[in-house]
Amino acid sequence: MAVYRFLLTPRWLGILALTLVAAAVMVWLGNWQLDRYHGRTEVNERIDAGLRMAPVPMRDALSAPSGGPGTAGPAPAEEKVWTRVTVTGRYDPTNTVLVRGRTADSKVGFEVLTPLVLSDGTAVLVDRGWIPPAPGGATAQPQVPAAPSGDVTVVGRVHETESGADAVNRRDGRLETRRIGVPRLARELPYPVYGAYLLLDEQTPAADPTFVAVPVGHANNWQNFGYVVQWWLFAVMTLVGYGWAARREARRAAGIEPRPVDRAAEPTPSTPA
Repeated sequence: MAVYRFLLTPRWLGILALTLVAAAVMVWLGNWQLDRYHGRTEVNERIDAGLRMAPVPMRDALSAPSGGPGTAGPAPAEEKVWTRVTVTGRYDPTNTVLVRGRTADSKVGFEVLTPLVLSDGTAVLVDRGWIPPAPGGATAQPQVPAAPSGDVTVVGRVHETESGADAVNRRDGRLETRRIGVPRLARELPYPVYGAYLLLDEQTPAADPTFVAVPVGHANNWQNFGYVVQWWLFAVMTLVGYGWAARREARRAAGIEPRPVDRAAEPTPSTPA
């Protein structure tokens, strides 16, 4: 083992320290991606479970808003997102919200949110579905199918408010936005609003067939798992590379393997006169 004494020199100790730090960072990155994989897997499982489960009363999943008009209630607990719920109320079509720039079947159009006002005066935003724009372009306001009058029973899945909420404005008398930020939308409405919205699954009376169900995409958790494997392999390769370099240096010290020739140190041959 005397041939490996060079590992105790400052140069090789520095190389070892850098190697261990690099490997530790790569292991940490792998663990971070593993946490993201587990988190996205749980989201996908909740999405699938929401499709299969029997609906429960909405108040079993969402806390009622306690503020005044124009305020939003608390956001749902993480485990309650995608829960399938049922609730009865009356649609308020005068405050329908058009969400532009939304895609279904590779086409750009609008999602239509209509407040469902409950008997206690609070409301929940219901995403009734996707409709194409009017002729004239992707931003041309569509003809929105009328909401049923009277009591309506909705079955839908709890969807948390979207991040990066965009500005809300009125165009041709209708509220319009690009992102479904419930607290921001609540400020435009004359009643307290629940802190999440519902993706409509079923409705009594039946929903207008013009609406296309809003597609729900699963999180790409396998991409994160691939990153886990990648970073952990990099960590192993870094350690293996250090071991390979140390073994090669030891073989050179023992004379088993020749050292590389420094061409710059060789004398330049003289040119015959």
